[in-house]
Amino acid sequence: MSALFAFLHHLAAFALVATLVLEFVLIKGELDAKAARRLQFTDLVFGLSSGVVLVVGLVRVFYFEKGASYYLYSAPFIAKLLLFLAVGLLSIVPTMEFLSWSKALKQGRSPSLDAGKLRTLRAVMHLELAGIVLILLCAALMAHGVGHFG
Repeated sequence: MSALFAFLHHLAAFALVATLVLEFVLIKGELDAKAARRLQFTDLVFGLSSGVVLVVGLVRVFYFEKGASYYLYSAPFIAKLLLFLAVGLLSIVPTMEFLSWSKALKQGRSPSLDAGKLRTLRAVMHLELAGIVLILLCAALMAHGVGHFG
């Protein structure tokens, strides 16, 4: 059962990274109605993947692997959780923007996105990607017992 949860955790994590990269690529192109719908769908998959990563990860911490008492005394694990939370909070910015396009898309129109808002979305996505890289670093440190203080 532990291996199944590890597989689900990693699958969701890869999906999360893939959808974030896809969002970043899609936002660089022409923002017609088709691309906007793709962004909305990709963001939905990103959100679902994030939820699976969190839930399955917590199940692994509390019921499998080394147990909660080990992880709660691991500085990289705590940093990983805080970074995950930061990326999640950052992701609210593009999600709210993508959701705001629904009315225009239902009317068959492309969403309007000024240059400033586009720069903001790209900057937020850069920060999200940087956060993911730091999460991966924390995972590697955690797996090797670095920063365990208990």
